[in-house]
Amino acid sequence: MRIEKGLPELLAPAGDFECLLAAVKGGADAVYVGGRSFGARAYAKNFDTDELRAAVVYCHLHGVKLYVTVNTLLDDAELISAVEFAFELYRIGVDALIVADLGLIRELRRLLPEMELHASTQVSVHNSLGADEAYRLGCSRVVLARECSERDIAEITESCLAYTEVFLHGALCVCHSGQCLFSSLVGGRSGNRGECAQPCRLPYADGGYPLSLSDLSLASHVPSLIRAGVASLKIEGRMKAPDYVYTVTSIYRRLLDEGRAATREEIRALERAFSRGGFTDGYYTEKTESRAMLGVRSREDKEATKEARKEGAEAAFLPTRVKIFAEAEIRRGEPSRLTLMTGDGRRAVALGAVADEAISRSLTQDEVKSRLAKMGNTFFELSVSDIELTLDDGVNLSPKDINELRREAVAHLEGVYSGGGEAELDKSLIGKGISEPLYVDKVRTTAVFYRPEEYFSLSSDSSQMIDLAFLPLWNTDFSGVDPERVGVMLPPVVMERELGEVRAMLTKAREAGVKYALAGNLGHLSLAREAGLVVLGDFRFNITNSCTGDVLTSLGVNNNLLSPELNPAAARAIGGSVVAMGRIPLMITERCFMRDACGCSGCSECSLVDRRGAAFPMMREYKHRTLIFNSALTYMGDRQDELRGIRGRHFIFSTESAGEITSLIRAFTRGEKMPLSMPLRRMGRRVVKG
Repeated sequence: MRIEKGLPELLAPAGDFECLLAAVKGGADAVYVGGRSFGARAYAKNFDTDELRAAVVYCHLHGVKLYVTVNTLLDDAELISAVEFAFELYRIGVDALIVADLGLIRELRRLLPEMELHASTQVSVHNSLGADEAYRLGCSRVVLARECSERDIAEITESCLAYTEVFLHGALCVCHSGQCLFSSLVGGRSGNRGECAQPCRLPYADGGYPLSLSDLSLASHVPSLIRAGVASLKIEGRMKAPDYVYTVTSIYRRLLDEGRAATREEIRALERAFSRGGFTDGYYTEKTESRAMLGVRSREDKEATKEARKEGAEAAFLPTRVKIFAEAEIRRGEPSRLTLMTGDGRRAVALGAVADEAISRSLTQDEVKSRLAKMGNTFFELSVSDIELTLDDGVNLSPKDINELRREAVAHLEGVYSGGGEAELDKSLIGKGISEPLYVDKVRTTAVFYRPEEYFSLSSDSSQMIDLAFLPLWNTDFSGVDPERVGVMLPPVVMERELGEVRAMLTKAREAGVKYALAGNLGHLSLAREAGLVVLGDFRFNITNSCTGDVLTSLGVNNNLLSPELNPAAARAIGGSVVAMGRIPLMITERCFMRDACGCSGCSECSLVDRRGAAFPMMREYKHRTLIFNSALTYMGDRQDELRGIRGRHFIFSTESAGEITSLIRAFTRGEKMPLSMPLRRMGRRVVKG
């Protein structure tokens, strides 16, 4: 949905209150922050409830909106706390929530319909179909994937139902957001829970940094972003310092207001604020193979930032106080009265103690005005000359009562600017309406084969042990397959510019008799439905609670495959299938890292090797994207007791030969130990010895 008039919103980050002050001073139209829980930057300082309340007041006083991130995956117990948190944010006047968990989106839209919701980039929206699904779930705005190009952004914005938000500047994840399991499954810190250990920033076996991307900067493309009609342009950086926030925000404020691209001097200022050897616009311009996309934080970069901070050291980020006016009445025998007014016409009234007859001395005008003008640590400024006071002769009011009258009036005025709504939560309603997961033809064992030739090479007894196998849509000939046993696996990423080709491939597969599709994001759902296919859910939907499973079931998704981050007990409580065997994809990257690591001639046999010698196989995906698989193979064949009560098992076969796959299937079916000599992991754990 295009913004037809005016400029896009400039949305700036703030990891603490000083950063928020810097963002407002820099000219942000809106600021996004995180609370102490449920935010995708768990290691930022973040805001407690009192700070959030003050942030709302300060932002609204300056005509700025405040958004709060609630964009981590949640378990069932946390869902209740997250809904309670959202209600509190609504009461204090937060303008919108940025949300990633589909279950939480459903619950908030159902229980708190007045709260504006924005679908986080973690939702994995790459095309207009995904944006429309998010809109129908209740998100008025969708944060598009960082990997979208200029034409993708323009076409999505033009045609989708939701408003669009686009990342403008800051750090880039090498993996598509919401699809990274590297930190979680290898390092034990979940990126989907805000705890990412950033394995992409580490050196690998050759001492290089093959996964470290330069920071994004679209400073040269501001005019085209304005023309695209996006609703919001977002600066990344909730872990950054206040001077970074101010510098970057103020430069983009100027570029937007003047409708132009950055000068070389402005780009240099952005680089000095923070860069990794410069910037990249590779996703936006579709030049993902350029070496300029890669970058590390060099000593020179750090020195440049240090010097920039020294030059701006005198610029302290303190609250900019808003001038107000006052009318006060202290009359004999009546409650004292104070009215505070702002320049935009808003006002607040407070009534206080009744004035008594003076015994020894009467109140004076100067004394009362002096006390009323003391705004202390508030965001207001009141001059004695801007107070109109009606004071009866011969009356008295204690200093305590005057101070209390002032505090009460200020609190009311802050309330006017917080704009919070009234909302009561019945916790017993959270999660109600959860339906029983659907199962297609009682499917119990499913599998994906990233190499279709290995599936077709299996012996009949091995393939018969799998109820339904999924083969990649883009490189499989489905002619002659058994439609009851073989379905299509959609590409994990389908950009707007690729929809036509994917639709054509789905039509061809359907004409070959295929009935089932494995889908992993909201955009897949419409594609599969258009083709008349029955949809099964992949692990990429990141199901970590019952409500998310219920949302997908209500959208027609069958046999939900749960997040690989869950342990067996958590999976059993939710219901669905689990990845019980195979190398789990840790990343999908827009850039072809296989070419970087092995060259095109080595495309079929390529691995990323870390400093410990662990080899992470890489495989080409649709449109030369790269899949990076875990070095360890998940295997639960000899732990069948732990799978008891879980209704579905899912296998992933990637680099294994048909012979190895046969051995794995047979061992799993017999409850035997893993037959291959390679690193092993169990559900919910990192690599184990056995």
